[in-house]
Amino acid sequence: MIEDFANPRFRQAFQSYFQELGIQVRDWDGLFREMDTDSRGTRAIVRAEGERTVGFIQFCPIEFSSWFFTKGAGFVREFWVAPEFRGKGHGKALLGKAESWFQSQGLGLVLLTTDTASGFYERLGYRPDRQFQAKNQDMVYRKEI
Repeated sequence: MIEDFANPRFRQAFQSYFQELGIQVRDWDGLFREMDTDSRGTRAIVRAEGERTVGFIQFCPIEFSSWFFTKGAGFVREFWVAPEFRGKGHGKALLGKAESWFQSQGLGLVLLTTDTASGFYERLGYRPDRQFQAKNQDMVYRKEI
């Protein structure tokens, strides 16, 4: 479990993920510093095989609040598996570890967004939920755990 985003394996995987998405970052050190100072309790898990980084999942607890009620949930922020490792169970294993951590924290709902892997998430029990609107306009998926 990573809580310090200076971890070299995490950084390499995160940069590969952004490269695959075509996202340019001018200040990687600044981005990782920002992750380290995020007060939401963001964590990550990196999966590796020997010297090769397979992928990572970055997640955090979130809280919904009204004037009377609060409810906690787990949120999968970023999730990536290197192309050569896809379809081999690594993504399922990473997501399972994040779900287990959420359960250990007493969180029974997991939310995420996707615009590329809806079939993967649906096979693992996630369902679209139009009651949630993501700021990035991606479909929100939920799973009760």
